[in-house]
Amino acid sequence: MEEKLSHEEFVRKAVLSLRKEGYKGIHTVYSGFNEAFKKYFSGENPVEVTNKLAKEGKIVIRPVKGGVMLYLPEEAPGAAGSADQTLKKMGLS
Repeated sequence: MEEKLSHEEFVRKAVLSLRKEGYKGIHTVYSGFNEAFKKYFSGENPVEVTNKLAKEGKIVIRPVKGGVMLYLPEEAPGAAGSADQTLKKMGLS
């Protein structure tokens, strides 16, 4: 029998494989993530697990209409350095 993925591995795999072209994150409801998580992990609560992973800095959660978006930390909107990049684009740095 194949060994199950850890919560972190499952979430990373979901973000990388379920996101739509041009997007860096996934909507937990519309992508089917929540239901898939519950099925794979025998009814565990995806909200509790993703909140824990976010506190550990392993993912980034952004609230949106109808749920939340999940991002990998290195790809999340507002990641470190973006203010500098914005100022540079504006010609202010």
